[in-house]
Amino acid sequence: MDAFELFERHVNPGLAGLLRFTGLDVVEDHAEGVYVWDTSGRRYLDFLGLYGTLNLGHRHPRVVEAVKRQLDRMPMSVRVMISEPTARLAARLAEITPGDLSMSFFGNSGAEAVEAAFKLARIHTGKPEIITTERGFHGKTLGALSLTPKAEYQDPVRPLVPGVKVVPYGDAAAVAEAIGPETAAVIVEPVQGEGGVIVPPEGYLRELREITRERGVLLILDEVQTGMGRTGRLWAAEWEGVEPDLLTSAKALGGGVMPIGAVVGRAELFEPFKENPLIHSSTFGGNPLAAAAALAAIEVTLEEDLPARAQEMGAYLLDALAGLKADYPEFIADVRGKGLLVGVEFTDADIGAIVISELAARGVLTAFGLNNPKVVRLEPPLIVERAHVDEAVEALRASLQAAGEMLAGVL
Repeated sequence: MDAFELFERHVNPGLAGLLRFTGLDVVEDHAEGVYVWDTSGRRYLDFLGLYGTLNLGHRHPRVVEAVKRQLDRMPMSVRVMISEPTARLAARLAEITPGDLSMSFFGNSGAEAVEAAFKLARIHTGKPEIITTERGFHGKTLGALSLTPKAEYQDPVRPLVPGVKVVPYGDAAAVAEAIGPETAAVIVEPVQGEGGVIVPPEGYLRELREITRERGVLLILDEVQTGMGRTGRLWAAEWEGVEPDLLTSAKALGGGVMPIGAVVGRAELFEPFKENPLIHSSTFGGNPLAAAAALAAIEVTLEEDLPARAQEMGAYLLDALAGLKADYPEFIADVRGKGLLVGVEFTDADIGAIVISELAARGVLTAFGLNNPKVVRLEPPLIVERAHVDEAVEALRASLQAAGEMLAGVL
């Protein structure tokens, strides 16, 4: 029995079925840079980038080497001593995050970072309410899921964590109206990823910062997907000069080699750890291997100026996609994005599914937004070159043509 059959039998049969539908009933073998190979030797251009995780591409040599060095020294912390890589990573994050964010808590994922931010906001303010946005995505652990308003994920596990209000995304006035005497914080993505790559109106984040500051409410920016250069700045908050109270990061923070999540915040929000150092903890959070990977990832991102590259290549990709939209208006409703966080919205979710399958058949990996299946997301590594963009766009053009022929045959 091969690995795919074992996965289907013992891990997740529904996901295996979905992969089979999209033509990806294959087993990955190895990867490098912007490419992945399956066990049959076929090569795929990775334009999904593990949902924004692989900003540096697969197996960036500097990150791999940093992890190998740490592995030879001490892969896991004993937790009753201080880990030097963890301490150095927290100090580095204090240097590179916006404003006076100076303290970090480490977990293993974006959801864990959001859970920590949720708890810190409640503890600091003594208030229970958190305001989130429609189609926002903050993770699937119970607290994070309570901030991710999608019925398909929430309904099977109700009751959720109480005290969550949901407002439209991009509407600062709705946030102002929703804030009440029990509101602790507002959590928002600078650009919605799973919601369909929704770029808010210019000034939205600045307005939220002004409103929350005036009303004595914390602002949490979820930069799990937008951070580490993805939108054309190191942090998407920098586009509007916004300094949040808490910022969550994960995905690309681990350099595409190790899982790590972090919430970085102002010092006063971490005061509870002085009284109770174990008020929130994670056995593996910020372990030496993950911290070494993150430190290397930060340096590569800055030294190679990957945010600027994301801005340049994102503009090139969006321009090419605009041409496809003009040629296929019956299929493509919109193209949008910021940097190399790009979405193609189709007129129908079924068309998007066909296109994903056709792209896979042509050796290009993509996926739809979890909170908006009409949108196919394009999140290639920030090291992507024009030739790779051209390859992906031509594959998309051929896929649209194939989808048209398929639908014409059905009709």
